[in-house]
Amino acid sequence: MANTKELNVEEKLRALYDLQLIHTRIDEITNVRGELPLEVEDLEDEVAGLTARQDKLKKDLELIEDQIKAKKNAIEDHQAAIKKYAKQQDSVRNNREFNSLAKEIEFQELEIQLAEKQIKELKASMEHKKESIATSKEKLEAKQSHLKHKKAELSDIMSETEKEENFLLGKAAEYEALIDERLLKAYKRIRGSVRNGLAVVSIERGASAGSFFTIPPQTQVEIAGRKKIITDEHSGRILVDSSLAEEEREKMKAVFDTI
Repeated sequence: MANTKELNVEEKLRALYDLQLIHTRIDEITNVRGELPLEVEDLEDEVAGLTARQDKLKKDLELIEDQIKAKKNAIEDHQAAIKKYAKQQDSVRNNREFNSLAKEIEFQELEIQLAEKQIKELKASMEHKKESIATSKEKLEAKQSHLKHKKAELSDIMSETEKEENFLLGKAAEYEALIDERLLKAYKRIRGSVRNGLAVVSIERGASAGSFFTIPPQTQVEIAGRKKIITDEHSGRILVDSSLAEEEREKMKAVFDTI
């Protein structure tokens, strides 16, 4: 639809009400999905976080293994040094040299004891890391399974509703093109601030739809006259008469039935 001419008030009201019916239908589709898109997004974030944690734990484990290996190599070096100093003691010329070598041997033995103690601590840390990896892996697999299920559920709903939603979004764009920018902005502002996104409502039993506040008879006459845009003083919604609303509902039903 191209906006080739300025709409009169009645045509604007009809276009606004049609747009409201389209948006309400889109809202119904969105409600069918419920919180599923957000659930999927949250699960994806959790899986990414758990995967990153799993990777970090594995790197930590590799680092501990490297540290243990380095400590074992150091022990071998200390043991080699002890053998070297012990052999040198056999050919010393005095007690001073012998005692000096004995101190070197004692130092190397202390280094071995320290390295063995550190290896023991590292092995305990390694076992703790392995437990954490196993727990993290189990949790990650559970979340991945849950995510797969939720994605499949969302995919099923999307496949059922995507065609209709795309059609409706196209229709909404057509009707928005008919409405002048100022009025369209007002419609969107009202729609964003009221319950259920209803910015345009009809008069039902003397009150605006969904409201308990009675519309004064004179105002009802003006609304039925379709000569100006009138809003509900209590909710701010744009008001249309019930006859116009019924006509447009029938018209849009025929449009929706073609989907």
